[in-house]
Amino acid sequence: MSLDLGARQNAPSKIRVNFLSPTELKHDSRIVPRPEFPILFGRVRDRVSTLCRLYGSGPLEIDYQESNQRAALIRMTECRMHRDETERRSSRTGQVHSIGGFTGMAEYEGEFAEFMPFLEAARWTGVGRQCVWGKGEIDIVHGDR
Repeated sequence: MSLDLGARQNAPSKIRVNFLSPTELKHDSRIVPRPEFPILFGRVRDRVSTLCRLYGSGPLEIDYQESNQRAALIRMTECRMHRDETERRSSRTGQVHSIGGFTGMAEYEGEFAEFMPFLEAARWTGVGRQCVWGKGEIDIVHGDR
């Protein structure tokens, strides 16, 4: 499967992101309590870029600073989150690892043309810490529809 990461001409101006499995997003070396859009986009972009570098044609050719500035213009209009605490035990080492995080929904407004392809990719890749353990599953609902 391949996804086109080019800007979407008919992108919605409102979206809702449903966080279906516990999600943890880090910013400035800390786990954040809410998925502010610049942080959400940054983690999605970084995950997609890493996967492209490891398994695709190489890292994304994107201006990170400029995309961060445009992501900062997206406004969160609603956020309903709750914290889910759960753990997993390593069968190999016996160590217990927290795999909790927030679930719920966040609504955003703004110009999403360049961001929609990445958010659509994140439906497949997950976002945030410990995606390989099933965390960070999201769904995107277009608010204009």
